[in-house]
Amino acid sequence: MSTMGSSLCAAALLAFLVFSLRLFVNNWHFRVHKEMERNGLVHELNERRKEILPFLISSGVKRLLDESGHFGQHQSFESNHLDINLENESDVSSGSIRMNKDHIGCDQLVDMKAVDILGSGYTKIVLKVVLSEGQSVALKTVYDQGTDMGRCLEDFKDPLGCHELVSFKLKKEIVLLQRLQHPNIIKLRGHCEDSVGAGGITAILEQGFPLQMIQLLQSPWEERFRVCLGLVRLLHYLSHSPLGSVALLDFQPRQFVMVSGELKLTDLDDASVTEPACQMDQDCILQFPLRNFSLPCSAQGVCEGLNEMRNLYNAYRYFFTYLLPHQAPPALRHLVDHIMNSTGELKGDVNDTLEAFEDMFHLYKSGLHLDNMPPSIIRDYAVMKGMSISGNMEYRCWPSYNHQGCMLSVHSDKEAAFICNSLPQCTSFSLSNQRTWTGRLLASFQSGFSHLVTDGNSEVYLKKTNASPGTTL
Repeated sequence: MSTMGSSLCAAALLAFLVFSLRLFVNNWHFRVHKEMERNGLVHELNERRKEILPFLISSGVKRLLDESGHFGQHQSFESNHLDINLENESDVSSGSIRMNKDHIGCDQLVDMKAVDILGSGYTKIVLKVVLSEGQSVALKTVYDQGTDMGRCLEDFKDPLGCHELVSFKLKKEIVLLQRLQHPNIIKLRGHCEDSVGAGGITAILEQGFPLQMIQLLQSPWEERFRVCLGLVRLLHYLSHSPLGSVALLDFQPRQFVMVSGELKLTDLDDASVTEPACQMDQDCILQFPLRNFSLPCSAQGVCEGLNEMRNLYNAYRYFFTYLLPHQAPPALRHLVDHIMNSTGELKGDVNDTLEAFEDMFHLYKSGLHLDNMPPSIIRDYAVMKGMSISGNMEYRCWPSYNHQGCMLSVHSDKEAAFICNSLPQCTSFSLSNQRTWTGRLLASFQSGFSHLVTDGNSEVYLKKTNASPGTTL
């Protein structure tokens, strides 16, 4: 019995030792796995820190970053988050930004009212809110249900750390919006940083509306030209910005919004201010789905001009191709064709492109492209000043400023008469004091009307060939 008891005890002891060993190994593997996750998250945070660091000129911010840069090597991650304090601001000329008196901060967001979701993406969500004083702004913050947050939680299982990691894209964007200021870049109204140390931040922007390409395609050529002109002016600025040549790596229409008819860039988190390094010309190939371009590698080992050319060709394939040629004024079509050929083949740089756009804008705004129009064309119309029409027999033309009728922009009554002569249904047109963004007049074209009414801000032009005001073609 003693021998059997001894064997049982030995077997039990052996089983206990095996169980303990397995438990130790499992715990060790778990700790190693958690340590690898933690180190991986710390590595990702430091990589994001390196991305933002070149944009931060303030010595105070740099010192803060330097002091916190190796926090993950010696202390627990949970109590040491990498903090980029965007409140350390100095004068614009020194590289940072001093917020103006209209700066909106956390206090103004206390009584805000969320009105609508303007958009969302992998990283951020944008809300339309109304502040307590009635002002509408856009709030951009981390999207907790977004793809980036989901991937981070799957990889690192740390909600607090992932929120900080994902917030770095928004922090980078805020810094860039502080440094890059242009009429075609969304205006940063302020920002609010999380006071509980979670690394969260909210950007407060002027309110814009997502760019709707389908709607834009249905708008008059003048409005489509405005979008393209604003885009070229923006690309020219980005090529000569205070940070150097800026490339928009995620160049898509969804990165832009419309503010009062003006195109504005709103997403800058994927922007790069570094021209690619190279050792040979083959390193400077610009690849697109349908074709490639190449630039020479400079003596300094940099693909100089690659950022600019990337932006310019993306503008051609996403904007110019769809918005510029269709229904361009006949007298300007040769200039449009030149721009399309130059940008589509990258035969010129952004300076050449901007000059071509500005020349065309000057011709269009001044009416110089209409010099060949016969001045006698207006003699075919009887003008009634101080009058407007009632009982319109309107017809629709496309594209029109009024979707229920035919309203087009004209430089003068002569151009309106020329257009009316080219429209089979047109028997009259009226001009008011309404003008477009170029200063051109808005003309309404009719197939007839019942009677005239007094209106000091309007003039009616009736074809003399018509027997009476109510006559239609």
